[in-house]
Amino acid sequence: MKACVMTFGCQMNARDSEKIAGILESFGYEITEDENADFVVYNTCTVRENANTKLYGHLGFAGKYKETNKDMVIAICGCMMQEPDEVEKIKKSYPFVDLIFGTHNLYKFKDLVNELFEKREYNKAHPVKKNGKLKVKHALICDVWPEGKPIVEEEPITRIKEDKRKLPFMASVNIMYGCNNFCTYCIVPYVRGRERSRTPEAILAEIKALASDGVKEIMLLGQNVNSYGKTLADPVSFASLLNEVCKIDGIERVRFMTSHPKDLSDELIDVIAKNPKVCRHIHLPVQSGSTEVLRRMNRRYSREHYLELIKKIRAAIPEIAITTDIIVGFPGETEEDFIDTVNLVKESHYIGAYTFQYSKRSGTPAASMEDQVPEDVIQNRYERLMKVVNESTLSETAKLTGKEMTVLVEGVNEENKDLLTGRLSNNLLVHFKGDDSLIGKFVTVTLDECKGFYFMGSVTNSN
Repeated sequence: MKACVMTFGCQMNARDSEKIAGILESFGYEITEDENADFVVYNTCTVRENANTKLYGHLGFAGKYKETNKDMVIAICGCMMQEPDEVEKIKKSYPFVDLIFGTHNLYKFKDLVNELFEKREYNKAHPVKKNGKLKVKHALICDVWPEGKPIVEEEPITRIKEDKRKLPFMASVNIMYGCNNFCTYCIVPYVRGRERSRTPEAILAEIKALASDGVKEIMLLGQNVNSYGKTLADPVSFASLLNEVCKIDGIERVRFMTSHPKDLSDELIDVIAKNPKVCRHIHLPVQSGSTEVLRRMNRRYSREHYLELIKKIRAAIPEIAITTDIIVGFPGETEEDFIDTVNLVKESHYIGAYTFQYSKRSGTPAASMEDQVPEDVIQNRYERLMKVVNESTLSETAKLTGKEMTVLVEGVNEENKDLLTGRLSNNLLVHFKGDDSLIGKFVTVTLDECKGFYFMGSVTNSN
């Protein structure tokens, strides 16, 4: 029996999918990437409308697979399932779906699967008459909670087995769930709920267990890691937690995302600067370079505050690489606002930026704002901004040419099997020749040739 877990969206979803895969393994399923499986789970995203469209495309294929495999289980979870209209659409248009659950009750997945199988067996034993014929009623379990409850820690921590993980030496750990910021364009607080932090004891115990399994690099995850600990009975700062994570033997690199600029503290900057285990990369979403647009976005910082923060970070950690998120065409954005964003990109010297065209998300305040920017204007601004972003990325990346830096080797290059691929502390990729025995190890490479978003390099030291 084979199971496939398909993930849409962010690293939070990827971590959740790892838990789901681990639970399915405990049922005896073999994890595969082929959707034509005995049990398929779609872990959805709903940040942008095209994420919803993607799911419906996959469901069309899944329905065909189920026609030839009647016992196949099709489950859907994640952020999209927190939207009641989408759940009703699935029930009506895709009646072959067996299990629907949301973001707040992932820990119940094992119980929900057991409940589904029990319901299936009951329905088989008690067929119903329809048009004079006995038919087995379809078993559907739909369990979506409107709000998150207190965090339920898993004992033991459930995740896919170490030898089955794609990168067994790297792992992600949720430190908190939900978001309290309510940016006017974002649906996350409505589908992930309000902020809830895990206790530092639970987080550290999970990371120690991972270290004992051979994990060397940890990614700490939260919608806004900088506000970690504020909801705990005994509040703890993210900087304090980060410092404790770095003390764990076996963990050699620590990453985190995402950081909200309004909450990034001097204490956190100091911890990063003093601790070489913390990777020299901060993802600091700006979203817009216009103070007026930021106000309408409810970001709660100004252009000036953001630029001062960038200067402060670079002064304390000169080797830091900063990436960002930018939305083009937010309602009411003028040409002057857009130019402010372009100039901010030039001043911030980003090593990379995820740039998005604004799209309405129903249920968010921005969707009903006046002065929606025409699509052709958004497209034009997006193309102009991407040119500036790419120039910044190339300029900042090229400065490292010729340097020797440490890489954690992640695997064989997918496009050229003669090369290995690794990641620098600053999150840049490097491709280089080497034996696959180096995978999972730290090696020193010379950055020979800048390719814009990555480097071609050569191994200097593999000890």
